[in-house]
Amino acid sequence: MLVIGLTGGIASGKSTVSQMLRQLGAEVIDSDLVARQVIEPESPAWRELVEEFGRFILNRDGTINRRRLGGLVFGHPGRLRRLNQITHPRILARVRGLVEEARRRDGDRVLVIDAPLLIEVGMQSLVDQVWVVMVDPETQVKRLMARDRFTFQEALNRLSAQLPLEEKARQAHAVIDNRGGVEETRAQILRLWQAIRPLAGGGPKGQPEGGGGGGGGAEG
Repeated sequence: MLVIGLTGGIASGKSTVSQMLRQLGAEVIDSDLVARQVIEPESPAWRELVEEFGRFILNRDGTINRRRLGGLVFGHPGRLRRLNQITHPRILARVRGLVEEARRRDGDRVLVIDAPLLIEVGMQSLVDQVWVVMVDPETQVKRLMARDRFTFQEALNRLSAQLPLEEKARQAHAVIDNRGGVEETRAQILRLWQAIRPLAGGGPKGQPEGGGGGGGGAEG
């Protein structure tokens, strides 16, 4: 099995790249889904977060309102550090378990860990290659403001909480330029896929089923 760590900044288009790889036959571990699972109501992380930040962060059903929590921590390094101390080790442990399970189940697959904080959390220790999806910061800010209705300052706060894309690119085995249209991005993914499939124990596969998708300027 070949394990790819797919990362990039917020709103860089990583989710669309992940979907392209899924269509090609890769198995994908979505670290954002894992992050939601580790803070489910009454879990240890949930209890620590409520104790640390108060019941203000909860929705009426007891789930954590991630936007409200984000408003408390982004732009406040001490609070963000405490959030990361509570959640990151649990996310890493669960992803590690999913990787081990995938290895036992099918050793000839390409496994993709889709993780915006792959490097920040230390997940690169779990992967064979790191792929970084790149866009310019101005595009990230515009997408965040349009997609999530963040103010300009809120968007900047979220960008500043992650490693700059240039730093991530320096640690990458492959850099995917997502500044163009979706077909340009798809062409890069297909070239990378053809190169890595033999490393996973299988022959090259063809085009993704159904033509794959999303519009130009993919978000994620």
